[in-house]
Amino acid sequence: MAEPLGQLQVTVIRGKKLAIRDFKSSDPYVIVKLGNETAKTKVINNCLNPVWDEELSFTLKDPAAVLSLEVFDKDRFKADDKMGHATLSLQPLISVARLRHIVHVSSGETTLRKVLPDSDNCLSRESTISCIDGEVVQSVWLKLCAVESGEIELKIKLIDPPGTKKH
Repeated sequence: MAEPLGQLQVTVIRGKKLAIRDFKSSDPYVIVKLGNETAKTKVINNCLNPVWDEELSFTLKDPAAVLSLEVFDKDRFKADDKMGHATLSLQPLISVARLRHIVHVSSGETTLRKVLPDSDNCLSRESTISCIDGEVVQSVWLKLCAVESGEIELKIKLIDPPGTKKH
């Protein structure tokens, strides 16, 4: 079993311009997966621009890990409708976390890397990876795939495993 690389805190902040799956709106929720761990947000009723602001925690074990998310519309009497999905490679975040220990960034806020949208990711706009008071944080807007519209905003924080040397 691989040693954990740290704790990953994924804050599902909000959705924007989500697809209509009911009569005039949707009742969206998000399922986030990392490896064999899965977590789910609460359902926001009748909303195409929901604000969840929910923190989900995962154990990061794989340096090439990919975070995946799916958005669904909650239905009472039938299967929940799909509202799109997206993935995010955590490799840039992990490499910045390692770099932070080398360059000894520990206080204030420093932008360490920018990740641009391209055909290999689901980013809808430039993503920044910063060191904020010693913690590595990535701000992300993901464009949902396999759906007519929708974006999800995330904040991802990598917390070092216990016993990691801090500078």
